[in-house]
Amino acid sequence: MDLFAEAIAWIFSTDTQSGSLPLSEAIATHLAFTVVSVLIAAVIAVPAGWLVGHTGRGREIAVGLSGAARAVPSFGLVLLLVLVFGVTHKVGASTTAFVLLAIPPILAGAYSGVEAVERRIVDGARAVGMTSSQVLGKVEIPLGLPLLIGGLRSATLQVVATVTLAGYVGSWGLGFYIVQGIQIRDFAQILGAALVIVVLAVLLDLLFALAERAVVPRGVRAGRDGR
Repeated sequence: MDLFAEAIAWIFSTDTQSGSLPLSEAIATHLAFTVVSVLIAAVIAVPAGWLVGHTGRGREIAVGLSGAARAVPSFGLVLLLVLVFGVTHKVGASTTAFVLLAIPPILAGAYSGVEAVERRIVDGARAVGMTSSQVLGKVEIPLGLPLLIGGLRSATLQVVATVTLAGYVGSWGLGFYIVQGIQIRDFAQILGAALVIVVLAVLLDLLFALAERAVVPRGVRAGRDGR
């Protein structure tokens, strides 16, 4: 309990707010890495996932990629890309690593959302004269949004945790405090930084949970409530 109290005190300490890396700046950088990485991954993975779900082509590759990504060691990937990009491009290397880690869950959410739409609904849309693109845009994508948001949610939580590793390759984000705390054996600082990361993850998870519920079409929600 004493260590927990010291960690809370560290978070609200004036030294933490005005040091070489103010806590507010570290939080902003941590969030920036997370948001930018997830957005770039979404631009790549969402259209690809919708195409796979709609046509069925490349599904085996998408499933294999999503499964294999779980075995990739995040720390090793970050360090490998730093070595490949060079130490003068640490930001680009780190961001690329986070994007690569975010793509599989978003891809899985995108194609599984489209695939989850009942075939009778798709067949009904085609029966009334909708083209293939209209079926995708007006039926499959709207009905598949909850699963897509779930994929974005999973990717964001993975990235917000993995961004901590950026503290090992540069003085960025909340990971900097953990690395520094290990070096100087300041356990209150380590726990304090970890608590801030946990709070960020919980808040982001809550936002996505609300978004996941909000994108459910009213007709579908009404049908569920009426059961």
